[in-house]
Amino acid sequence: MPSVLHVSQPADGGVARYVAAAASDQVTRGWPVTVAAPAAFDAPGIEHVPWEAGRSPGPGCLPELRRLREIVDRVDPDVVHLHSAKAGLVGRLAVRGRRPTIFQPHGWSWLACRGPMVRAAAAWERAAARWCDAVVCVGEGEAELGREKGITGELVVVRNGVDLDWFHPADEEARERARRGFGLPGNAPLAVCVGRVTRQKGQDVLLRAWQQVRRECPAALLAIVGDGDMRHDLERLAVPGAGFYPPVGDVRPWYAAADVVVLPSRWEGLPLTVLEALASGRPVVATAVPGLAEVVTPDVGALVPAEAVEALAAELAVRLAQPQIAWAEGQAAAIRAKEFHAGTAFDRLAALTARVAELSPRITHRGY
Repeated sequence: MPSVLHVSQPADGGVARYVAAAASDQVTRGWPVTVAAPAAFDAPGIEHVPWEAGRSPGPGCLPELRRLREIVDRVDPDVVHLHSAKAGLVGRLAVRGRRPTIFQPHGWSWLACRGPMVRAAAAWERAAARWCDAVVCVGEGEAELGREKGITGELVVVRNGVDLDWFHPADEEARERARRGFGLPGNAPLAVCVGRVTRQKGQDVLLRAWQQVRRECPAALLAIVGDGDMRHDLERLAVPGAGFYPPVGDVRPWYAAADVVVLPSRWEGLPLTVLEALASGRPVVATAVPGLAEVVTPDVGALVPAEAVEALAAELAVRLAQPQIAWAEGQAAAIRAKEFHAGTAFDRLAALTARVAELSPRITHRGY
């Protein structure tokens, strides 16, 4: 059985939840699993090693690299699995292909860049690919973006999945109970946006669109659930009908409370939020960016161009003003979610990890 070291800079949000779920799945397979991250992952059987790292590259990368190299040497894993851009940067520099390595971008690094940095980030990804035995893309769109930028090597699509035992369609009773818990009116049309409050997730675009939604649906409410570097500035806008709520460990009540879930992202990999919303039986209005575009079909909601304020407002208003449309799409959403079962996703990831581990001399020697 291979031993795996997962490395992640995000300690919250979708990437952190994915790492915790993937590591937990591998523990159930009997694999020794360690997670190096800034904060502990609350999952049984997983050893956590503190790795303090900032989200952005900079002068702090050098001590981060030294610390991660120490962790790799001490843990001595058969496979190093690097998650997201920062761990991918520091981890590949620290390991440099000396151990079997998987890199999973969860959204390519250049998507967060502007100007000349876009070209520089893409050049880095092309160069660093030589230190990877596999690059795991969470959706077909992410893989295609990598190929377009000239990233070679093995790009393997392992689509994100959702735990269908944990997330399932919420009925009217669950909706009413959730709204009471949040102190929300039982009959007000409600849009919910779950995720980090950052430029990537596009809540600034959503708030501009919300002013138009309110002209169509004066009683409609918007709940933005999450935290991030843009939250303080966006809260100060005081958009009527829009409220900010802290991140929660269990997001199911928010999906239950919603009439529609909105993802106004500027870019994505394949976010867990969209899969969770579908599994909860809620329609989704999202941007037509890779990751979201391959999940949200016309029968479960609507896609609009990124940063298209008027189009976003129009699609939200339709579903908030006509609950029968939202209900029908929600029914189709629950069926669509079955195509993204987490068990299938983690089976594929485990098979890939085991194959990469065979490159380890110790695994080969043991005869696994």
